[in-house]
Amino acid sequence: MNEAATPNDACAGLILLARNPTDSVTEGFLPAAARLGLAVTLLTDQPDAHHEAYERYARERNGGGPSAGALPGRLEIVPCDVQDFRAVIARTAARAARVGAPAAIFTNSDHLQTQAALAADYFGLPGKDWRAALRTKNKAELRRGLAAAGLDTVRSAELAPGDALAGHGIPYPCVLKPREGVAGEDVFLVADDAELAARCREIRVRRPGAALVLEEYLDGPLHTLETLGDGHVLHPLASFRTDISPPPHFIEERLTLLPEPPGPCTGQVLEQLRALGVGFGACHTEYVDQGGRARIVEVNYRAIGDRCDLALADALDLPLFELILRTHLGEPLPDTLTVRRGTRVRMEYVCADRDGTLKAAPEAHVQEADGVRLDYRPLRETGERHPLYRTNRDFLGVLRATGRDEGRIDAAVREFLAAHCWEIVP
Repeated sequence: MNEAATPNDACAGLILLARNPTDSVTEGFLPAAARLGLAVTLLTDQPDAHHEAYERYARERNGGGPSAGALPGRLEIVPCDVQDFRAVIARTAARAARVGAPAAIFTNSDHLQTQAALAADYFGLPGKDWRAALRTKNKAELRRGLAAAGLDTVRSAELAPGDALAGHGIPYPCVLKPREGVAGEDVFLVADDAELAARCREIRVRRPGAALVLEEYLDGPLHTLETLGDGHVLHPLASFRTDISPPPHFIEERLTLLPEPPGPCTGQVLEQLRALGVGFGACHTEYVDQGGRARIVEVNYRAIGDRCDLALADALDLPLFELILRTHLGEPLPDTLTVRRGTRVRMEYVCADRDGTLKAAPEAHVQEADGVRLDYRPLRETGERHPLYRTNRDFLGVLRATGRDEGRIDAAVREFLAAHCWEIVP
């Protein structure tokens, strides 16, 4: 990359949109922005949560002392209704009048891609096509877009509030989900008309007025494709194999980094992404491999989450977060990315199986033995009480196992899980 192209002066500013704090932002994008010399204005509808998260992260990294550059020294957290693109534009314009125009507008949130793309376009900055951002977020539009391009698409039906459920034309069993949902929330496998009606009523209690989609059930190995593009070149970086819980829910239990790209069906997935207009910045695509036929489950137009992006950057020895931000700064990607191959990674998620209070759980720690590095991070503090969500919000902790021998990795994970206890009480 062209180092000289990166703005490093005091006026160089990044507008970062976020809702709740995430490890991707706290440990990935904010430190990357600091390394690039960017002042960050974080627009969020949850400012207190971000202040607390960054103070806790600084304490953990520096033993309670002053920050050693883990986060940008010039970080301003500004309250904003980030789900409204008009509010984002107004806040950005006010900042520009005060300290100068921003160099980039960026988000890694599923919920805010369209808003960020519209704001970037308004200010004439590099960014995603807002149509592609909307098309990938809206699962009904995604299916229509692939069908219009004449590409393999999944049979689906859109269920607006008040629509009759009969005659949808999707064979049972099929998958019911919110049209703009994320993280497997309110996603169910339904077996017949009666179960479909019951699940629709259940979802709409939690999501009044939400549009739903009913989709063909895809049976087969579930994979991801992680890509990075600059609007011209589109690099397939890596693929994960994903293991999910048994139906009727779809909870990710573990992800295993496949040792060498391209993953199965990579060419087909790239063709479908281009048809959807996807090709700028990071994208995390989930698909089922049905006998060599790539059937897209969903397209998440952002970097993979749940600490997999951090693991991927380490495994590939790639400045992933900086590269993503550089694309939003208008810098082209190289035609070839030099990455390290051969490292194997397994991400194991410890998931609550009931509601209640977490009474006991292991603390964060790292250990290395027999060629395997284990890095465990708690995702829920002891003493916290939660309902059972049946999504990734049930994760109690995540274990990253890294090495070069898959058998040793699997053995190390089994030993770690057997040696520790996660106790939930009513």
